[in-house]
Amino acid sequence: MDLFDLHCDTAFECATKLDGVNLAQGARHLSLNRGSYLTNWRQVFAVFMPDEYRGEAAIAHYERVRDYLYRQEQLYSDRFRMLRSGAQWHESSEGRCCGILSVEGGSALAGRIERVQSLYDDGVRLITLTWNDSNELADGIRAEQGRGLTAFGRAVVKEMNRLHMAVDVSHLSDAGFYDVAEIAEAPFVASHSNARALCGNLRNLTNEMIDMIRQSGGLIGLNFYVGFLRDDENAHMSDILKHAEYMLSRGCEDCLCLGSDFDGCDIPPDMTGIESMEALYERFLKLNYSEALVRNIFLGNAARYFRKNIFEE
Repeated sequence: MDLFDLHCDTAFECATKLDGVNLAQGARHLSLNRGSYLTNWRQVFAVFMPDEYRGEAAIAHYERVRDYLYRQEQLYSDRFRMLRSGAQWHESSEGRCCGILSVEGGSALAGRIERVQSLYDDGVRLITLTWNDSNELADGIRAEQGRGLTAFGRAVVKEMNRLHMAVDVSHLSDAGFYDVAEIAEAPFVASHSNARALCGNLRNLTNEMIDMIRQSGGLIGLNFYVGFLRDDENAHMSDILKHAEYMLSRGCEDCLCLGSDFDGCDIPPDMTGIESMEALYERFLKLNYSEALVRNIFLGNAARYFRKNIFEE
């Protein structure tokens, strides 16, 4: 089976909370061992930036998790590779996990525009502009003021567009979302967000937001967190399918994908982690979706976006 997942916090968990445990063992939801059944596995690994980090402390935290992934690449070179170039993208990935480095929280830039290039040189290909609170770029969805992009945030979006990095609006305030939609010169993504019409959590997307991402040619990654699937958090795998159905009803056949949030959230009790993807795939097929559509949700849509917008050389 093939899988492209837009968001997991496994590297952060392993590097900072589990004493550097190797990726073969991994964390609660994801490991190289548990994902070894996957034939073509492309996984975005996020460097989660807690809101309290700023300046040099933010840089040090980012580098700690980045370096963890670099070490795993050396340890498991036959099973794990970080993708940094178009040439690597086009090489066969069969039998190994191909990682893409992302940053969840623009505080990793420490307020310096030149650090966008530095992160790009490190292999970062996606930046989630904020976490829940405010940072130098914008307010997150839980920030009291709910303000949009700062002047620095606008400059960062433009620089990311120049470098072919994916601008991620998950966690961003509503005002920030609309600022990105206004100024972005390339398709943008919500790497791990669901439909607000089905679950009112502010982390989810309104109908208008869903339509704007679709129209931009971007991506929406379905999040498995129970609190983003149902208001009462009593969610099961079937609720992921409900959000998928809703997105598809709004014409998202070409932009819907997966953004599991593995190792960064509580997932439904009838799922255990990366090994549950086979069961989820089968549940889609039982709803009489075509094999081609389900394959696009699990791999094709994200692969096409990254090939065209990020790794094209």
